[in-house]
Amino acid sequence: MDLFEIRFHGRGGQGAVTGAKILGDATRLEGKHFQAFAHYGAERRGAPVMAFTRVADEAIRIHSYIYEPEAIVVLDETLLENPTVKAGLKDGIFLVVNTPRLPGEIKLPVKAKIATVDATKIALDEGILVAGIAVVNTIMLGAVVRATNIASIESVKKAIRKGLEGLPDKVIETNVEAAQRAYNELNMGYSL
Repeated sequence: MDLFEIRFHGRGGQGAVTGAKILGDATRLEGKHFQAFAHYGAERRGAPVMAFTRVADEAIRIHSYIYEPEAIVVLDETLLENPTVKAGLKDGIFLVVNTPRLPGEIKLPVKAKIATVDATKIALDEGILVAGIAVVNTIMLGAVVRATNIASIESVKKAIRKGLEGLPDKVIETNVEAAQRAYNELNMGYSL
């Protein structure tokens, strides 16, 4: 089975759980199987949270957290020093980070493919805010698929429309456009 595991790290209110589910749905649109789930604890707005997406070409029979992912997505760069973010790092991993920094400015102890995009700036520019906080989950999905090629940007756009169904059309389309912008603005690099 060709399995690709992604771990999302964010803060409560940034949409990590919803982002993991929308990404999984984007891969489903391309004929893949997925699991998307969260690590729940005492989460509250601003507290560190984790969510997971597992993608495969056939039914997935693993039911555990993801300890050694193929990709780590960091919605808040202040979490980069958090030990849970660095857990399971291995050579060849993708690290996709919401930061204004370039990939070469992020140091890891392994050979990694590092992708950066300033999703917070995009959220602020586009007005994607909840209670004054930038919500970057859908924006980061554009970056994730460009970095990893796990799904197409078109599938992500369709999945965002479905995942945000019930919100005003303008809100949905703003999120779709922001994901495309992150896809276009992504910076790719390597560590070591």
